[in-house]
Amino acid sequence: MTHIHPTAIIDSKAQLDSSVRIGAYSVVGANVVIGKDTEIGAHVVIDGHTTIGERNRIFQFASLGAEPQDKKYRGEPTRLVIGDDNTIREFTTFNTGTVTGIGETRIGNDNWIMAYVHLAHDCVIGNHTIFANNASLAGHVTIGDWVILGGFSLVHQFCIIGEHAMTAFAAGVHKDVPPYVMAAGYRAEPAGLNSEGLRRRGFTAEQIANIKRIYKILYRQGLSYEEARAQILAEADSAPELNVFKTFFTASHRGVIR
Repeated sequence: MTHIHPTAIIDSKAQLDSSVRIGAYSVVGANVVIGKDTEIGAHVVIDGHTTIGERNRIFQFASLGAEPQDKKYRGEPTRLVIGDDNTIREFTTFNTGTVTGIGETRIGNDNWIMAYVHLAHDCVIGNHTIFANNASLAGHVTIGDWVILGGFSLVHQFCIIGEHAMTAFAAGVHKDVPPYVMAAGYRAEPAGLNSEGLRRRGFTAEQIANIKRIYKILYRQGLSYEEARAQILAEADSAPELNVFKTFFTASHRGVIR
C-alpha cells in the first residue's frame, strides 16, 4: 500500500482500502475499517471499533474512536461509525458509544467539522452539518441534517437539535432546539428563524412562510408548550417542510428552548 507513510503504524488486522492515504506517525488500530479515497493526515490516532467511509479528509492530530469519557464504561466493543465525504479538522475528538446508550457514535455524510470539536459517546450527527471551532457535544446528543453550530457552542447531554437549526457563537444549549430555529445565549433562547440558510438551500417563499407560521405558534402567541405542541402537530401534515416537526416533538424529552 504505497500511500501509507513509512512512519505510520497500522495494525495488521485493520481493513483499509488500497486507495487510503495515511500521513506520517499516524496510528490505526486493529478494529478499524477505512473506505476508499479517504485521506488521513499526520499524527492522527484512529482506535477502537471504528468504521470510516469513503472520501473523507481527516486532518492532523485528530483522535477518533477512543474510549468514551464515561466512568461506567468497562471496555465493551462499542463503535464509532463515520459516513462519506466528511471533512474533519485538527484536534477533533470523537468517542465510541456505550452499552447504556445506543452502542455507537454516528456521523453521517458531507459534514464540515472544524478544529477542536468534541463529539462524545452515543451522539448521532446527520448530514451536511457545519460545526465551527470548539463546538462540543455531551453524550447522547442528536443533531439533524443541515444544522450549523457556532464556535464554542456547548450542547447538554440528551439534547436534540432539529434540521436546519443554527446556534450562535458560544450558545449553551440546555434544551432541545426545534427545526429551523436559531438559538443564542449562554442559556440558549430562540432568536428567530434561520431564514437566510433556508433561502440558500432553495426553500421557496411559501415554504418559509409556512415555517414562520409554526414559529409564531410556538413562540409568539402566548400558548403553553403543550398547547403549541398540539397545534403544531395538527398542522405538520399540511406541507412537506413541516413534517420534521412530527419527528422532532416525538423524540423531544428534555423540553424545548422557549
